[in-house]
Amino acid sequence: MKKFLIVVDMQKDFVDGALGTPEAVKIVPNVVKKIKSFDGEIIVTYDTHFENYMETSEGKNLPVPHCIKGTDGWRLDKDVQNVLRGREYTEVEKPTFGSVNLPDIIRSKAGDEELSVELIGLCTDICVVSNALLLKANFPEAQISVDSSCCAGVTVDSHNAALQTMKMCQIDVK
Repeated sequence: MKKFLIVVDMQKDFVDGALGTPEAVKIVPNVVKKIKSFDGEIIVTYDTHFENYMETSEGKNLPVPHCIKGTDGWRLDKDVQNVLRGREYTEVEKPTFGSVNLPDIIRSKAGDEELSVELIGLCTDICVVSNALLLKANFPEAQISVDSSCCAGVTVDSHNAALQTMKMCQIDVK
């Protein structure tokens, strides 16, 4: 079985930057531990925006510039970057919540093997749930899971609501 760990948007702006939260800061040690002990393929997503962010649909609905490519806020949290140093992983830049390219990347890496996918990262209620549902739709028979101790939402309530939504869609929430 081919195992994948999807590290969703563990970028400075979501941890302790423009959209950071105390809950996001708290999960960093869990994320580091998970990455360190994971035996399989690692894929790291980057929320990626550009200078015209405020003119985009997302920018009009969330008028907080964040994850502008090339800025410090776009880069991975330093502890996450350090644990990835020396590890092989695939980077995926995505301009919106879910990566439509992620299923094809996983498909190409898995070939004909059965696969399992575990997601961790930020934000549970936006990008984690979006990617989890995309993957479940593309791989309905695969084991798709989310480690809730390695995720944080915009609020505690929205984090819990997203976990419940994923459970209802047959995604294993640990």
